Amino acid sequence: MYSSEITQASNFVKGVDSTFVLILGIAFFFLIALTVVMLYFVFRYNKKRNPKPTQIEGSVSLEIVWTVIPFILTMVMFYFGWAGYKPMRNAPKDAMEVTVYGRMWNFSFEYGNGMRTDTLYLPKDKPVKLNLKALDVIHSLYIPAFRVKQDMVPGMKNNTMWFKPQREGEFELFCAEYCGLQHSYMYTSVVVMPDSAFNNWYSDTAQVVASANVESPAVSGRRIMQNIGCFACHSTDGSKLVGPSFKGIWGHTQLVQTGREEREIIVDEDYIRKSVYDPNADIADGFNKGLMLSYEGQLSDEDVNLIIEYLKTLK
Repeated sequence: MYSSEITQASNFVKGVDSTFVLILGIAFFFLIALTVVMLYFVFRYNKKRNPKPTQIEGSVSLEIVWTVIPFILTMVMFYFGWAGYKPMRNAPKDAMEVTVYGRMWNFSFEYGNGMRTDTLYLPKDKPVKLNLKALDVIHSLYIPAFRVKQDMVPGMKNNTMWFKPQREGEFELFCAEYCGLQHSYMYTSVVVMPDSAFNNWYSDTAQVVASANVESPAVSGRRIMQNIGCFACHSTDGSKLVGPSFKGIWGHTQLVQTGREEREIIVDEDYIRKSVYDPNADIADGFNKGLMLSYEGQLSDEDVNLIIEYLKTLK
């Protein structure tokens, strides 16, 4: 159950909850009513009370009643469902747009100023439109407190969802479509802030740059890898996951499959850069092709340089 604090966390909460309560109420009514009728018939028409079976003729009136009433109830439920769903498809023209990238196994959020985060930061009482892009398999972005969920299908155009956050606070956001080995770890948060606080966060790029400069290159590299979900598929302790472990990989010899040729390479800057931008060119021995997609356009050369600095520390 959601607490009263987040009951109206978005503009869609009331409509979704009202429809849910209506359908649940109808279902419970018929569950109880049919159970009572069934028990009555078992008692009233058991063998002791009715030793001689009675032939019951059909009733046109009864047939009409139990056809018309369920039809009306079905149409009522359909109306409430449609009335709640239709507004979800029409985002306001002044909605703030955020691009959401889903890939195994993390979400990342890109804002209009180019900033990218692994947590969704939003202003309170402002409509927000999310442009959903799946980079590998089908995912489903779900924010339970906001009562919104939308599948993210690879290659699908104009796949969007929108809502208006109406409560300040931090709310869960996770994938609701099984998408592989670490699907259950594909979750993050939505942080709703007052409009003024959000504007300060959004525009204060100087603070972001300053904080980045304070970090060592290795720390920055690890932060980038954390944000883009590298550790969902690659360990840092030598254990085998979807991809090879990063532990001790730098400078070592790696057996790879290049096309139909098997060869040995040295894990250096060129190999790491090629693995980021063209991951299926050289497949490490013991692993499968096609599990990693290119980060071309998502990571800059400077980002890759910072990642390399981090990998050098994993002796």
